[in-house]
Amino acid sequence: MPMVVGVVAGMAVAAVLVVIGLFKLMWRVAEPNEALVISGSKHRVEGLEEGMGFRIVTGRGTLVMPGVQVVRKLSLDLNETELHVDCVTHQGIPLKVRGVVIFKVGDDFVSIANAARRFLDQQRMMSERVHNVFAGHLRSIVGGLTVEDMIRDREKLTGQTRAACGTEMEKLGLIVDSLQIHEIEDPTGYIQNLAMPHAAAVQRDARIAQAEANRLATEAEQASFARMAEATRDSEILQAGYQAERDKAAAKARQAGPHAEAAARQEVVVQETRVAELEAHRREQQLQADVRKPADAQAYEKRTLAEAERDARISAAEAKARETELAAAAEATRVKTAAGAEAEATKTRGAATAAATRATGEAEAAAAQARGLAEAAATKAQGLAEAEAIKARAAALAENQEAVVAQQLAEKWPEIVQAGASAFGNVDNMVLLNGADGMAEVFAKALTMGGTGLGLARQLLASMNQNGQAPAGTSPLNGAGAPPSQKVPVEGA
Repeated sequence: MPMVVGVVAGMAVAAVLVVIGLFKLMWRVAEPNEALVISGSKHRVEGLEEGMGFRIVTGRGTLVMPGVQVVRKLSLDLNETELHVDCVTHQGIPLKVRGVVIFKVGDDFVSIANAARRFLDQQRMMSERVHNVFAGHLRSIVGGLTVEDMIRDREKLTGQTRAACGTEMEKLGLIVDSLQIHEIEDPTGYIQNLAMPHAAAVQRDARIAQAEANRLATEAEQASFARMAEATRDSEILQAGYQAERDKAAAKARQAGPHAEAAARQEVVVQETRVAELEAHRREQQLQADVRKPADAQAYEKRTLAEAERDARISAAEAKARETELAAAAEATRVKTAAGAEAEATKTRGAATAAATRATGEAEAAAAQARGLAEAAATKAQGLAEAEAIKARAAALAENQEAVVAQQLAEKWPEIVQAGASAFGNVDNMVLLNGADGMAEVFAKALTMGGTGLGLARQLLASMNQNGQAPAGTSPLNGAGAPPSQKVPVEGA
């Protein structure tokens, strides 16, 4: 059963393909510039007699029975043929006419049928046939015209030729789109001779016109020369009058010359005097501006700078003195407080030592007494030595106080630095605020303490110079008897 279905389907497809092939074989289409002429059966065409034996198709498709009908094409394109016709005019003058005819098969079925009957198999001979038709009618028309008629009214020749050929072209199924006569040649020179009288008349008129123009130009030139001579005469008369006036004026000028020169010289002298006065005044002003004013300005500048420098030095000295005074007062207060605290501590330690001494017995008291006597003797000797040293320093200070102070400071400078650094000895952890600036501030305070001590040393040396001795229990570099091991308070975190 499936095999039967396949066979039926194959047959159906084959039938469809056969139908399509037959349709393509039978279907013909006419192009816009051609007409299909189908022969082999009778057809009725409007305007033609019944049963002409062929069918015309333009611009559409149609079915053609192969083997029964024959299809041929007739071109509807434009065609062109050139005319080269030897003619003789009514006057017996031979001429050669050159032109062109543009024609085509008519678009109606009657013209197509007529053209098909005559040119279907000979379409290449169509131009030759049309040339022969137009050549014959052109000879006939030219034979009835004169050369003058052909030259003056060429459109008349063209119209008569188209009208004469119209009937025959219609029978051939052709229509004329354009007929142009390009050239009429004259082998005998008739046309040239015909133009000679006109050319001679034109030349004559031209010569007459040229002569008239020359005459008018000559008259105009003569009149112009006369006017030029008149103008020259008038000009010379005027020039003579002007020359007389100039001579008269020159004579007067020569007479007035010395007076004018003297007056001019006097005016020059007056002007030169004024110029000299103005120049002197200008130089005086220039001297004031270039010398005196800059000198005054420089003197004022120097005087102002000197006064400003003097005031600055006075202000600096006053500030320095005030600073020294305040530092000395602060240091004195600190030393007094430290001395009171040390005295109280010494008193307390003395009481404790006495109690301990009494508790240990008479032997210890004797030993303590012996040590006290020895220390007293040593202290006394040291005091005498220091007194002698103080006297020597006082004498030296009397002679050169600054040198002695500088020497003492140089000798004790390591101890001063050590005393300032010992302020940080009991500090285990120290937190400084503000980073490196905080550390710099702490060291600055320590050095300030040391600097304050140095100031007190200078004051003590000065007092020694005045009194001749130092206060008891003091040295030039230890301040007011402060022990060297005293801790300097440090601001920690």
